[in-house]
Amino acid sequence: MFPKAKSLLAAGLTLVALSSAQALAVTPSPQMIEQFKQLPKSEQAKLAKQYGVDLSSLTGGSSANAQVTNPTLVGERKSEKACVEKDSYSAKRQSNEEGLVFCDDTKTKSKFVLNEDGELVVDESEVTDAQQTENAEKAKKLKLFGIELFAGEPSTFAPVSDVPVPSEYMVGPGDTINIQLYGKDSNDYQLTVQRDGAIQFPELGPISLVGLSFAEVKQLLKSKISHSMIGVESNISMGELRSIRIFIAGEAYKPGSYTVSSLSTLTQALYISGGLSDIGSLRNIQLKRKGKLIGTLDLYDLLLKGDTSHDLRLQSGDVVFIPAAKAHVSIDGEVRRPAIYELKGKETLSDVINMASGIKATGYPQAIALERFNDKHLKTVLSLSLKSASDKNEIIKDGDTIQVKSSSERIDNSIDVVGAVVRPGQYQWKKGIKVADIFQSIWGDLDVTADLDYSLVLRQANAHGDIKVKQFSIGKAINTPTSVNNLTLQPRDQIIIFKYAERGEQLAPVVSKLRKQTRLGEASQLVEVNGNVRFPGVYPIGDKNRVTDLLSAAGGLEEGSYTLSAELTRQNVNPEVGVSLEHKAINIGKALKNDNANNVKLQSRDILTIRTLPDWQETRWVTVQGEVRFPGTYSIQRGETMVDVLERAGGLTHDAFTFGAIFLRDSVKAKEKEQVRKLADELRREIAAKALTKDGGTISFEQAQLMLNQLENIEVIGRLSIDLSGIITGVKDADIQLEANDELYIPSKNQTVSVMGQVQYPSTHRYVPNDTFDQYLEMAGGPRKRADENRSYILRANGSVIFPNETWFSNGTQMMAGDTIIVPLDTEYKDTLTVWQQVTSVIYNSAVAVASIARINN
Repeated sequence: MFPKAKSLLAAGLTLVALSSAQALAVTPSPQMIEQFKQLPKSEQAKLAKQYGVDLSSLTGGSSANAQVTNPTLVGERKSEKACVEKDSYSAKRQSNEEGLVFCDDTKTKSKFVLNEDGELVVDESEVTDAQQTENAEKAKKLKLFGIELFAGEPSTFAPVSDVPVPSEYMVGPGDTINIQLYGKDSNDYQLTVQRDGAIQFPELGPISLVGLSFAEVKQLLKSKISHSMIGVESNISMGELRSIRIFIAGEAYKPGSYTVSSLSTLTQALYISGGLSDIGSLRNIQLKRKGKLIGTLDLYDLLLKGDTSHDLRLQSGDVVFIPAAKAHVSIDGEVRRPAIYELKGKETLSDVINMASGIKATGYPQAIALERFNDKHLKTVLSLSLKSASDKNEIIKDGDTIQVKSSSERIDNSIDVVGAVVRPGQYQWKKGIKVADIFQSIWGDLDVTADLDYSLVLRQANAHGDIKVKQFSIGKAINTPTSVNNLTLQPRDQIIIFKYAERGEQLAPVVSKLRKQTRLGEASQLVEVNGNVRFPGVYPIGDKNRVTDLLSAAGGLEEGSYTLSAELTRQNVNPEVGVSLEHKAINIGKALKNDNANNVKLQSRDILTIRTLPDWQETRWVTVQGEVRFPGTYSIQRGETMVDVLERAGGLTHDAFTFGAIFLRDSVKAKEKEQVRKLADELRREIAAKALTKDGGTISFEQAQLMLNQLENIEVIGRLSIDLSGIITGVKDADIQLEANDELYIPSKNQTVSVMGQVQYPSTHRYVPNDTFDQYLEMAGGPRKRADENRSYILRANGSVIFPNETWFSNGTQMMAGDTIIVPLDTEYKDTLTVWQQVTSVIYNSAVAVASIARINN
């Protein structure tokens, strides 16, 4: 028997190998598998290896020690536009897998590579911006509902045999009955139902099972065993189930012949075949048996209701026919499951919305747009509402597009709270609610920076979105709930609690809104306050705002305000005459006491000007350092002079060097900064001009940059030359009125003369009376080669500059104690930059003054 069985099985295994290579729905018959099982294990392994067949798929795992596994029947569908990067694949796997397309072999839009876990992923480096845009647009497109549930790629046609067998299962030829006997005798049998519907029981003979269900077979066998075999109990179960051949036709993804389990139903057949094509109908799947229509399956019953009552069980030779879908409707917008749905009959608008799982909470059921092609094949739009019974019953046609619009995001019954509050946001409006109902505690509800005297309520005035303003004091509203400041609120009010020092930023959008909403030329509800208030500017006004309200909006009065008389400027508009200005004096003191004559009601475009007290000034300070009896900082008033301050400082000491006094002033310092800036600009222009000339290459860029850096880093001090000796002796013309932040440095007596600049040895020498300019220049070694001796000058201790008078008829310029000789650089060595002499003068003069001040401070 073995040789003959081996030859038959070899032919069958060859067919299996060829069919698996060609992806045909062919499997060996149950008789061939039974004969294969009766071969020795060595022969089974040899044949399976020879023909490349999986041994476990043929044996069915019937061994007691074999582990039951499900073959992968359906895999993910492969994209026709996808490929695998060959280098990445080969580096991680040794052999090619069935169905993979390498990017070197085809032109595709997307490339796939293997990640570290061996999974195929899109190679993002190969995706261009255009492809990303295209992918994003595809993702936004609606998909056909339900088509993805059965979408797959058939990978094997082995029937699943390890599923539970229901009791009503009809036993037929090819099924295997497992019988376990225990008790007096123990034995195991695997009996196959023959073609005549009977099984051959060794001890009992043939037993017919024709037309019996599995439950009836168990009862029949248990009864026969108990009556015929005394002392023996039995356990009966189903073994291998018979396979049946079915045909899947029509709009299937992979139509053809399939071998499936005898337990298979319509939905399982669809799954095993990879699902439907893009045009297949999900609502009219037909089961035909011997040319007759047995039943139809509407997959929407399964997908939307979970109803499997029409999921009929298949029999051998059945045909599953999938016709093309006849009608579709698209629904998008504010529905829970936007998609493309198949129409079966006369579905209404309500039916389609139910298919999409209903409208979201954000959807607006009264604004549904239905796009439809008319008889002229032109697209038209119908506006429908689910509140209307006729609209709900509107019959949907093929090609219709339903768009469910969203509801407004505006909150109807709310109060918006913004600004310096602990809990900003939306609050529920209730009839009669007031400000104090929202803010019950200053410390618990308001920020520490909140302005307690000035707050606003913005209220919608009309359907255009215009606003009107109501001013109140949040502090008074909380502390005194019975006051007029505790405003009654309306729906959609906005409460603004201002930060005291940042009201300008918070007011800007309000002011802008009030200006823009004057469409018909009417005056905007804005007034202005300037002068001696904390926050001058433009402020909105309400219907009842008065002068004191505007002062609260401006943060109150500054110190030194003249409360007896302020000026209110008002524009009187007459369409016939024009605009005239009216100026009215307001007593702020009386207005603050709520005098109606002065605390007048404001009108649009009023301007309130708060004056400052006559001769009012902020405290001014001057500094006196050095050789005075009481050095320090002194406050001054307008018109006070140097003599006055020196007297308050106790006068000069005996060591005071009045000729070398240094007087600094902010206004002079600002002028010096401007002079340095102009010199730097002029130096840049001259450097640039020299660079463009043919002889302009004698100075390098580094040298030019060094000059500019030196000039820009000069520390100007703002020195003003004064005659302190004349001031002390009472010369009125020498005295000077002081300004705020003036500084006077009086050094001690200085018995030195300094020589700086382009000399051999810059140094300081002891002052010798009657010694001349040339003598001190010689003490410093004389001028250098690059010195411009003709432009040398003397910087006196009082800040004045003189040039030495060297003639044939003079004995030379006499030097004074504290003098400094400056020998500048010859400008020809700086490429004839004439500005450089001014630059060096500024540098030297500033350096001498800074050094003198440093000595005094030390």
